[in-house]
Amino acid sequence: MAHKKGQGSVRNGRDSVSKRLGVKCFGGELVSAGSILVRQRGTKFVAGQNVGTGRDWTLFALADGKVAFDKDSRRINVLSVAPVASPGQESGTPSKAARPGKADEASAAST
Repeated sequence: MAHKKGQGSVRNGRDSVSKRLGVKCFGGELVSAGSILVRQRGTKFVAGQNVGTGRDWTLFALADGKVAFDKDSRRINVLSVAPVASPGQESGTPSKAARPGKADEASAAST
């Protein structure tokens, strides 16, 4: 006979790591091509214009533009990216080409 009582085991004593699913870029945000828009399991959101679907149902932007969420018929959530002229111009910051750089300052100082 054992002199020590056996240790009991628990059936539910484990937990899984969270998968970090959900919307990563919201409506109206400016995104660049390749940006992940939604991580999901299944097709809670479906790809619209300028949006691609990955192997694990991840939706990503195919072009630079502004994110838009729409409803197709009654229940289907459609995610699309509306192209804009330039992401820098839309937000109010000048593009890199329009900004004066160190090269401009150096050439102005030497003349």
